[in-house]
Amino acid sequence: MFTGPRSVASHVLIVLGVVAVLVVGASVGLATWQAARQVEDAAADQVTNVARTVASSDEAREALAVGGATPALTAFADRTREATGTDFVVVMTTDGVRFTHPNPDLVGGRFAGSTDAARAGGLVLEEYTGSLGPSTRAVVPVTHEGRVIGLVSVGIARAKVSQALAGMWPQIVLPGLLAAAVAGTGAWLTARQVRRETLGLNAREVARLHDHHDALLHAVREGLVITGTDGRIQVVNDEAARLLSLPPDAAGRPVADLGLSPELADLLTSARHEVDVPHATGARLLLVSSDAVLRDGRRTATLTTLRDRTELESLTGRLSATQGLADALHARSHEAANRLHTVVTLIELGRADEAVSFATGRLAGERQADKAILAAVEPPVLAALLLGKTAQAAERGVRLTLDPDAHLPVVPGVEAALVTVVGNLVDNAVEAVAGRPEAAIVVDVQASVEALLVTVSDNGPGVPEADAERIFSRGFTTKPGTEPGGRGIGLTLVRQAVAALGGHVTVSAPPGATFVVTLPTTPQDAGAVGDAP
Repeated sequence: MFTGPRSVASHVLIVLGVVAVLVVGASVGLATWQAARQVEDAAADQVTNVARTVASSDEAREALAVGGATPALTAFADRTREATGTDFVVVMTTDGVRFTHPNPDLVGGRFAGSTDAARAGGLVLEEYTGSLGPSTRAVVPVTHEGRVIGLVSVGIARAKVSQALAGMWPQIVLPGLLAAAVAGTGAWLTARQVRRETLGLNAREVARLHDHHDALLHAVREGLVITGTDGRIQVVNDEAARLLSLPPDAAGRPVADLGLSPELADLLTSARHEVDVPHATGARLLLVSSDAVLRDGRRTATLTTLRDRTELESLTGRLSATQGLADALHARSHEAANRLHTVVTLIELGRADEAVSFATGRLAGERQADKAILAAVEPPVLAALLLGKTAQAAERGVRLTLDPDAHLPVVPGVEAALVTVVGNLVDNAVEAVAGRPEAAIVVDVQASVEALLVTVSDNGPGVPEADAERIFSRGFTTKPGTEPGGRGIGLTLVRQAVAALGGHVTVSAPPGATFVVTLPTTPQDAGAVGDAP
């Protein structure tokens, strides 16, 4: 039965399990070896110490002096054996003839084992199979006045040594089993966490996902940024780095350290659902969308996409200006038709002089106003925008005029931004004064060596001082949101476009409202930020 490749979590569990078994097994083996050494050393020390004690006793010396076993020596040997837990205490001559032995039948016989080192005044320590079976024994000399007069051998049966080691097994095995249980539990918990993090995928699937993820990040034409809940950039693709002018090491750094505007930084880190929020940065206009990344109902990150609308918005601004001019021409064609009908009627009534005066007087006034705009505003797109806005304002009963002292030459790099600024400010002013008696708007554009100055004034209710900053926030409006996408965006785009070029915008206190925009003649970044006003 084919079960497919194991998941990464299964591999982790197996590896950790094998490592745990090896470590615990090695630990138990080492502990067993150390315990065996301790038992062996303890047995050797015991028999050595007992043998030396017996060798230094008067009973042993007296028996060796008389050349045979004495009742006192036999009783002493038996007491010592029972008191120390040893299996035999043998007192013998230097030739190995036994004076004492647990088996009385072996007294007088020859000692079986090594004695050479002891006869020379040293120590013999060995494992030997003698008359009582395998044992750990020590042989020491009995001396008198510096001369070896006999030997003493004390031993413990190997069965007792093994029994002592077996008695230590619970102390060795139980901690090992406990360590194995802890290691196994840790391996299982780790594998469970890995399974949760890798979604139960195997290594091949993870590698494939990584390859697809990497290819997608580099291939997609939209900017993509993923920010963790700690405010640090987790993922950023090439397009996002280009659009936001991010450094190569942006991934892993806090958003607050990347020099982005507060509004954009908030979008990158918030959990709000935002769709196509316009944002001007540098010389670009971006549409920013963001949403929370959820896992098991818990927010783990924020996904933000960025779309560059710079060129499209620039073209849209130009199209809007052209459309405004076309609307103005269309309105004037209707007006011209009405005037032509009036002129024809006057002529039919025989009042030719009045017909000529009516036709030429109104036409001269309109031509003079158009010529004033075209003469004062050299950028053709901006001039067309003002002509169109003038006609649109007139249709809503608003008189829009250009300041007699206005003059704006062509300044490279800011034309599209001026369309955004002037278009939105004029639209905002028309909304403010439409329907009021004698509604009027005055536009002034000036250029100097240092800066461009754009002023849009109206005689509407004005902006309360408390709202002087809030009006530039996205979504702030005093009008109902009946347009697609809502209201409260125009002035936000104005401020973003102005800030992107290194300028600033202010608004006066009531009555009326006067917006003053100051732009440097040398923009911070060549390019254009456009918007359809």
